[in-house]
Amino acid sequence: MSNKSSKIELYIPLLTIIVDAIAIFAAFLFSYYIRFDFAPFAKLFPVTKGVPEPVGYIEFALIIIPIWLLVFHSRKMYRIRRNVFVLDELFVIIKCVTIGMLFAMGLVFLLKGDFPYSRLVFALIWINSIILITIGRYFTLKFEKNLYNKGVGLNKAAILGTNEMAENIYERFSKDKFTGYDVLGYFDYEHSGENFIEGKLRLGELKDIPDKIRELNIDKIFISIPSSRHDILEELFRICEGINIEFMYTPDFVDMITSRLKIEEVDGIPFMKLKKIPMNAWNRLMKRTFDIVFSLLFIFILSPVLLIISILVKATSKTPLFSRQERVGLDGNKFMILKFRSMRVDAEKGRSANGQER
Repeated sequence: MSNKSSKIELYIPLLTIIVDAIAIFAAFLFSYYIRFDFAPFAKLFPVTKGVPEPVGYIEFALIIIPIWLLVFHSRKMYRIRRNVFVLDELFVIIKCVTIGMLFAMGLVFLLKGDFPYSRLVFALIWINSIILITIGRYFTLKFEKNLYNKGVGLNKAAILGTNEMAENIYERFSKDKFTGYDVLGYFDYEHSGENFIEGKLRLGELKDIPDKIRELNIDKIFISIPSSRHDILEELFRICEGINIEFMYTPDFVDMITSRLKIEEVDGIPFMKLKKIPMNAWNRLMKRTFDIVFSLLFIFILSPVLLIISILVKATSKTPLFSRQERVGLDGNKFMILKFRSMRVDAEKGRSANGQER
């Protein structure tokens, strides 16, 4: 995946989160103003119990905002290229805000007596949040589309196939940049050397795909071939083994696939996701944050147990407390781990490659 594309996959969700947070905070302040400082509203609904200080609502908003953002995240509202209809987006926003308000009301119940809330303010917060979040997301979406139209953050893609569907994919993805792909060309599998798709760039044959992936930094290959040609898929998977590339297949029928798969629609065209890169930049950041926070938390919680284990190891053996072992991680990268010693020193040297004692 190109650096620009990876950054977009990180920055767009982050921007959307920031805009949502600002919209929610503004909804709290605006609702407070309408209820207590907007004269026409005060005439319709007179204030009878005094005007509370705004700081209470500000502090409450800062507590509620992270909860609401988690609700939106759980509804997959922070994905990039969310090509959805306005009414569908509005419906999901209403649903998320309603769930968020239920959390807020539950928290108010727990804080009863400490927070002088107004039911009218909460009703206004519900309405204003829906309006402001929708407006914020509209402009965020326009900004995202503008980036793609300028060619910023597009994933580099190629097509394998020469049939009508392959040509259709080429045409539609080239015209609609919001799909997020820059189609570089196509590969054929007939070994003829002819340019089957008129006016489009032929990148080569099936055997050329691995070299072209590395040369052009291709992120994804869309496959459109007859479903009877199992041999092409088998050869494609074989020659691309170990290469960080994602395949998406638009099928005639699904009977040929028996393994676990995922159907994904891009610009109205159904694809089967056969090989998937596990995480984009945003998910990697979320996982990394989760790993660090919860690792530190569990180390803190288990520190008394770890101390006892350390004492027992040292009391029963004069060997070092920890042993270092090599492990293989993502993309074949090796790293070292530390673990409490449970075997004698150099015990692993006495084992063969299959783990049996020599």
